[in-house]
Amino acid sequence: MRTIGHFIGGRTVGGESGRFADVFHPSTGEVQAKVALASKAEMRAAVENAAAAQPAWAATNPQKRARVMMRFLELIRAENDSLAELLASEHGKTVPDAKGDIQRGVEVVEFACGIPHLLKGEYTEGAGPGIDVYSLRQPLGVVAGITPFNFPAMIPL
Repeated sequence: MRTIGHFIGGRTVGGESGRFADVFHPSTGEVQAKVALASKAEMRAAVENAAAAQPAWAATNPQKRARVMMRFLELIRAENDSLAELLASEHGKTVPDAKGDIQRGVEVVEFACGIPHLLKGEYTEGAGPGIDVYSLRQPLGVVAGITPFNFPAMIPL
């Protein structure tokens, strides 16, 4: 039986809570894997690790960050078929629909690769008498998302 853990701080963590949830194959109803349910300590470790990594990521120039995202795109494309099979087996999508979901996610990542241009902000001279207006775009920091099940690849990507 396959066990799915967590990925925290660049390594796989098995799950220290000792609690697991079944992952059912939607076509057969059979349990195909067990996913570890995170403990409070694991959740805290994940958030603390992300918060510790964020300053260095924010200090990395936008072009280098975009290159990381471009490499991510290469990996998604290289694993497209296996990702589609995984989505189909875990979410009940057909393989062609799963490939479409992944493609929509790829388009989101492609858009993100162009972010260096969008990070420039704006400047308006003479917005009012003696008033210039400017905006800066800066990373928020650590965020979390709760995403819907019907687009399991696109929304997180």
